[in-house]
Amino acid sequence: MKFKSLLVMALVLAFAAPVLAEPIVIKFSHVVAVDTPKGQAAEYFKKLAEERTKGAVKIEVYPNSQLYKDKEEMEALQLGAVHMLAPSLAKFAPLGVKEFELFDLPYIFDGYTALHAITTGPVGKKLLDKLEVKGVRGLAYWDNGFKVMSANKPLKKPADFKGLKMRIQSSKILDAQMRALGAIPQVMAFSEVYQALQTGVVDGTENPPSNLYTQIDA
Repeated sequence: MKFKSLLVMALVLAFAAPVLAEPIVIKFSHVVAVDTPKGQAAEYFKKLAEERTKGAVKIEVYPNSQLYKDKEEMEALQLGAVHMLAPSLAKFAPLGVKEFELFDLPYIFDGYTALHAITTGPVGKKLLDKLEVKGVRGLAYWDNGFKVMSANKPLKKPADFKGLKMRIQSSKILDAQMRALGAIPQVMAFSEVYQALQTGVVDGTENPPSNLYTQIDA
């Protein structure tokens, strides 16, 4: 199994001490549907934040790439156009923190216990700290399930991947993984994947099941 975890990100914000007449608005962007684990967590975060600040903070959640696609939202975060994201960990190697590529390695974790030993321990904290120099602050790791391979044909053995155009995120590890299987990796924003699968632009992808199923009605 290969794990895809999600990280909530925020620009460092400085708030004045006096109580403001208007609520502080925090824009929270993500690229998947509301009824995914990540989408539901974002909505629950909004609920808790607004309740516990008694309305002093307002969270605006924008799911399903409503504001930005995968690569665009990271740039928007750095520019301050949005204030929080919950991106895949694969987004941080292109940002310049290549240590996050370890999460793209297949079969590196036996299950959630092994995974959480890393994400909630010293290694996970050290990885989050490395993001500070990029102008963002890592707040927490969010579980989103283990990734599975899917395609327009059964994938029962490595040879079944040969020649298939497989959508991946921008990751050298994922690129090498697909090439090792004989597949043709295609980097593509998540918001474009469902239509690309329907039209044959790509033959398959790798994602947690919830990300795929929820796109049908998105």
